[in-house]
Amino acid sequence: MKAGAPRIGPRTHTGPLSGVRVIDLTAMVMGPYCTQIMADMGADVIKIEPPDGDNTRYISVGPEPGMAGVFVNVNRGKRSVVLDLRSGDGKDALRELIRSGDVFIHSMRAKAIAGLGFGYEEVAAVNPSVIYTNCYGYGRRGPDADLTAYDDTIQAECGLPFAQEQLTGQASYVGTIMADKVAGMTALYATMMALFHRERTGEGQEVEVGMFETMAAFMLVEHANGAMFSPPLGSAAYPRAVTPHRKPYRTKDGHISALVYNDKQWSAFVSAVKPTWAGEHFATLEQRARQIDTVYALLGETFPERTTQDWLDLLRSLDIPAAPVRTLDELFDNPHLNEAGFFETVDSPNGPVRFPGMPAWFSRTPGRVAGPAPRLGAHTEEITADLGRADT
Repeated sequence: MKAGAPRIGPRTHTGPLSGVRVIDLTAMVMGPYCTQIMADMGADVIKIEPPDGDNTRYISVGPEPGMAGVFVNVNRGKRSVVLDLRSGDGKDALRELIRSGDVFIHSMRAKAIAGLGFGYEEVAAVNPSVIYTNCYGYGRRGPDADLTAYDDTIQAECGLPFAQEQLTGQASYVGTIMADKVAGMTALYATMMALFHRERTGEGQEVEVGMFETMAAFMLVEHANGAMFSPPLGSAAYPRAVTPHRKPYRTKDGHISALVYNDKQWSAFVSAVKPTWAGEHFATLEQRARQIDTVYALLGETFPERTTQDWLDLLRSLDIPAAPVRTLDELFDNPHLNEAGFFETVDSPNGPVRFPGMPAWFSRTPGRVAGPAPRLGAHTEEITADLGRADT
């Protein structure tokens, strides 16, 4: 926190971001996921909500109204303050909070945040060293800047349903809100880079993260492929990722995921299994890559010969990546995750909540789930009282 800035409330968080205050005007999932990670890593995240609250409070099951599971997970460890930003008092309170903040982050469209009087120029006038992060559907520099965007529409824009159609024969979304989460992590690393720059130079700045731009970059990591070159050497698709026979293999009693990929793994597999279709025309990775769908189809004919456990035992003994096809519920009982301490149980007013924890480990400044998600406005009185004390 900057020297001389008012301290609001106790500092009990630990982690690499301890001492960083985040003024969080995000809602739904993209922005809240970004700031949830900040809170887990020690930041004091003050979540600003309108009188009706973040809509995500109400979109899935929960122990009480306004505490739905998705909301509880992506807003854990934060403090909730209700401010009506259409009122003068609400705006004044937010300006006071901004003075104490290191990061100001929002997920409104550009016209909406500017209309409230909290565009970058206005916020920087209150706190010149602030890192101001915009979480948009589409970046402001293109013609679609003012379009409404949600995860489904951004998946469509970035080519995910097209890729799924190549893979499965049917255009479909993937079974997770991937655009929201990838964009949220992008907003996180972009904000952290800006904070790092400020640490070295003292300069605050504005950061912009568009979901569409983020997912276009994400999808084109491998799928840009031959289309990157001039002239193009092929279409924008990475063949192995979208070939129709790329899927879990059926076994004698279920399914298994296995990737017999490099030449060492291929040689070990062929020596142990002795499939009749193996030959010199599949001997190298380059050869297999050129006929990958055929390779996957032939493997798919071989895996039904043994049980899932038989294949797991064999493939792991050969150092070939293999895994059972698990349900989402099974993750909560996964021996590896539990032995590693991945889940953290936190007390809440509604009883214990078992949260998925941090995937990153730090030897000196480990993060943790800082606390439960707040009820709507749970910290309004506490924080506004401290604002008054900071003024005296």
